[in-house]
Amino acid sequence: MIARLQCTVLDCPDPQELGYFYAALTGGDVDRPDPQWATDDDWTTVHTPGGPVLAFQRAPDFRRPRWPDPDHPQQFHLDFAVPDLATAHAEVLALGAEVLDHVASGRSWNVYADPAGHPFCLVGH
Repeated sequence: MIARLQCTVLDCPDPQELGYFYAALTGGDVDRPDPQWATDDDWTTVHTPGGPVLAFQRAPDFRRPRWPDPDHPQQFHLDFAVPDLATAHAEVLALGAEVLDHVASGRSWNVYADPAGHPFCLVGH
């Protein structure tokens, strides 16, 4: 195992609004204190009773998906917690991932594309 699924992140125009929607749907807690995330106007989390965490991030130029119109695709990405970012980086590249945004100074995550182009993040812990 290289990583464990940390959360599912959805882009949206209003993170808090969408967070409260999914909290009502799932019975989850909005922005529950958690050392893994700092919540603000651009990032909201919902801890669901079953364990999975949903997160919502502001996307200023968000285009609403139109199912199944490929010109307006679904927008989300997966975050995977890893014990060692450098090691996991090398391992996902070997699996066929492409770097989209490499770690910046002081940041603990990298953004990649899977072989089909879907974005995902490796988050160091």
